[in-house]
Parts: sequence; structure tokens; C-alpha cells
Amino acid sequence: MQTRSTAEPRKRVVWGITLVLTAVTALLGTAPGAATAAPSPAAPPVPVLSWGPCEGAAPGDAFECATARVPLDYRDPAGRTIPLAVTRRLAPDRAHRTGVLLLHPGGPGNSGVDFARNSYENLPASLRDAFDVVGYDMRGVGRSGQIECWNDKEYSAAVDAARGVPAPGALREAVRQGLDFATACRQRAADLAPYIGTGSNAKDIDLLRRALGEEQLTFYGRSFGSYVGTVYAAEFPRRVRAMVLDGAYDPRTYADLPYAYDAAQFTALDGAVGRFLDWCAQDPAGCGFGDGRPREAFEELKRALDADPVITPSGRPATGYTLAYRLMFNINSGKEIWPYLGQALKAAQARQSTFLLNPPSPGSFDFLNVNLAVECADRAYPKSPLLLGALVGAEAASAPLLGPAIGFGPPTYDHNHATTCAQWQTERPSRHEGSYRAAGSAPILVLGTTGDPDTPYQDAVALARTLENGRLLTFDAEGHTAYNRSACVSDLATKYLATLALPARGTVCADEAPPEAAARRTAGIEVDETRDVIPALR
Repeated sequence: MQTRSTAEPRKRVVWGITLVLTAVTALLGTAPGAATAAPSPAAPPVPVLSWGPCEGAAPGDAFECATARVPLDYRDPAGRTIPLAVTRRLAPDRAHRTGVLLLHPGGPGNSGVDFARNSYENLPASLRDAFDVVGYDMRGVGRSGQIECWNDKEYSAAVDAARGVPAPGALREAVRQGLDFATACRQRAADLAPYIGTGSNAKDIDLLRRALGEEQLTFYGRSFGSYVGTVYAAEFPRRVRAMVLDGAYDPRTYADLPYAYDAAQFTALDGAVGRFLDWCAQDPAGCGFGDGRPREAFEELKRALDADPVITPSGRPATGYTLAYRLMFNINSGKEIWPYLGQALKAAQARQSTFLLNPPSPGSFDFLNVNLAVECADRAYPKSPLLLGALVGAEAASAPLLGPAIGFGPPTYDHNHATTCAQWQTERPSRHEGSYRAAGSAPILVLGTTGDPDTPYQDAVALARTLENGRLLTFDAEGHTAYNRSACVSDLATKYLATLALPARGTVCADEAPPEAAARRTAGIEVDETRDVIPALR
């Protein structure tokens, strides 16, 4: 752990970078292409849901599936439609049913159909008994029309060539690849790319609400799902019965000051990895990596893999970039898996098979295509090439453990979207415009984790203050999101969803599972970016 004398100067530097990014972005303004057309007075038709067995389901499967037809472009609500895949599992006691609980995964890019199905058994019985549990694949995802800008061959070539310690000129190459990805989206996905933003997604949710015959929705959204919930509440505040936003976004900074948002995200990721490596230094036996000098060993490992990649069974190379990419996702699981990360890093040193040396695969590429395209539709980066180079460079430098690898790498996950989105070539009619206050909504519960590597805790604080009726519940812990990672958080959030009783203001839960001996754990711990699920509560 950093001492106060070392942590405070770095914190001041990070805040200084963030303030500069915010000021410069605000002065230069946002990118053109945001929606300006007035809402159409015509209402789109309500989808008709014909429920039946889900494709490929085993006999007796309790989930049922349907397809909802929704407008492609809400400026033309009676025009062309696109299909959304929807699933539900009915509350068993219809006489005591409360309503619909819509579960929205993170990403963007994860399947909401799979999220609902895979998370159902981990929901408390009080929610399963009271609600029809519903999920859907948002536009551009999976069963609802997978968007593809780069194909598998192009993505494989880009990530295989990336390095954990980028060489001079890597930033220039990242900007070139970002333009290539943006151009490919315009050329190959022009019929869908402009219309997959969260403003349209929120309107889809309200059409689903109407199709389900509900006056109001109960909603749980994780990570990116928290932004979807925020936009839904902003556009349809009276349709919210209860809403939990877990791993929350600061919506205004995310959408309108994206460089500032990215800077904080880089810092949060490096901070989490740094705290893990500091634990390795304090407990060398429990960690098993680095022989008491884990930071130096980590830097050496990245360079060694760059110089001599491990060839995986698929024939593809695992480099220092592969290590950084996988650690970016797996650090999200919090302290309880730190010993497993130590074991995995030690295996990588020995050039043995480990989940940290799995190159992104076609399933990853499906996820990443959506992740980029949705965020470029939502976020307004300034168009200045000089600003792009300067600020991406500053963000990478502020996060030395993973920042250069991710920031100067090919277009992939949240942190490095600037190189693509600042060069986005399609219009943004599906981007949400306007306030995020959700004035007149029911109370909305915001969950924030203090050591969250992916959605920084200050985002949850900002969102709770932005919402007219926001209430913050804090989880003092490492890792991404809080629900079902903390019995304290889960009990309070479940009670609110079921009964509308909010936790007291200022409540802090601090019951994170500590690092556990690797031999005690039997379940696999690899975090796959393509599969989101509410975890089982320990």
C-alpha cells in the first residue's frame, strides 16, 4: 500500500490532469453529429410479444422467449424496424406478483438474454418469487443483430501485434487503427451504427414495458447497464418503480467530457492493479509472484513476453499486451482472487498455460465491436487530432502499469475508445441529449465500490448527486460492482427492490471477502469479458 507521502503527490497530479482535460474539452466543445432533430409527435407501435420455448433450451426450461420489433430510427417511429430478442421467467406465485424486474448487463456488448438466464439462480428468493425476471439483447448485440466493424481476422492481427510495453510510434499506430475501425463501421455497418446509442436503447426498454403490460418497471443495471438505467430514468422518470444502478457512471462526464472520464478510468484501473501488487509485496507467500518485488517483476514479465511471446494452443502469440488485456478484466473480481492472480502471473513467468495468456478470441471480438460502436454513438469527443494525441498520451503516462499497453493498443475496451470515437464518421441520432436528473422519478439506489477498477467510485457519488432522487450506498472494497459481492449491500438493495425501503443516507458496507488461499477455492475465476453474470453471494 502506498504511504500518504507517496500517494498524495500522485493524487494531486491525477486531479491536475483531470482538471486540464475537463477544461480543454469544454473549451473546444464536443464533436459534431449529436442529434438535433425534435422528437417526432407520432408514437411508435407497441411490439406484440409471442412467447414460446427458447431456441436450444432443454425440455422443461422455465424461461420463455419472444421477439420485439422496434423502430430502427426513432425520428421515424413508423418506419423500418429491427428485432430485439427478449426472455422472461415468470414469478411462480401469480397472485402475489409485484411486477417485472428487468436485468441489464454491463458492456456494452454483453447479452441481456444470457445475463437474465445465467443470473436467475443467484437472485434472492424474495426477488424470484415477486417478479417476472426479464432480459433482452440490446440493439447491435447477439440475437438482436450483431454489429461488426472489424472482422475476426482484422481484430486478431491487431491484438497479436500489440505489445505490453509499446515501442516509439505506438500512439501514431493506435490513431491509425482507430480511424480504420471508424471507417470500417461507416462502410460495413452504416445501416445500424448510427442507431445503437443509449437514447434509442432507453426507448426500446419503454416499448418493452408497454408490450409487457406494465405501468412501471423495476430495474437492476450493472456497469454500462447503470448508464442505460440512468438514461431510461431521465427519459421516462414516471415509469420507474425502483432502480438499482451498480458500478455507476457519472453520465455527464462520460457522454460530454469523455477525455476527463477516460483519465479517471485509467487511474482507477492502475490503482487497483497497484494495490494488488503492493499486497504481493507485503505477503509474498500468499501471492506467489515477484519474490518481494512484484512491480519490478511485472514490468520484466511484460517485456519478456513482448520479446518472446508464448505461442498458445491456437497458434496465436500471447504477449505483454495479452497479459495487460486479461488483467484489466480479472482485477475486477476483488481481493478474494488476488492469490489466483499471483499464481497466474507466476505461471506466465514460467511460460505455462494461464488465463492471463489467453489472446482475445472471436467471442471477444463480437463484444468489442459493440463496445466501441455503442460508446462512439453515445460520447462526443472533440475532433481535434492534436488534442487526441496529447490527451491519450497524458492518460497513458498517468497509469504506468497498464496505461501504455491499453491506451496505445488497438481499439478494444472502454479506456482506449478515444482513438476511434474522436474519428467517428457516422451521425449520432440515438445519443441521449438533455438532463440526467430524472426529475419526478421514484428514488433510485446507486451502488459504488470504493476501489472499483472499471467505474471509479467518484462516478457513483456524482450520479447520486445528479439524480433528483438518488441515494448512494457505498461498498468499501476492491473490485467492480457490489451486488452479491457483499451480503450487506445485497440485503439492503434487495429490500429496496422488493419493498421500496431505502438504506439510510451515508450507509457504508465493508464486508468484502479477503484474499483466500488458492487451494480453498474450487470454482474457476477467469473473468471472460463476453459473459456478464450476477455472482453467487458467498
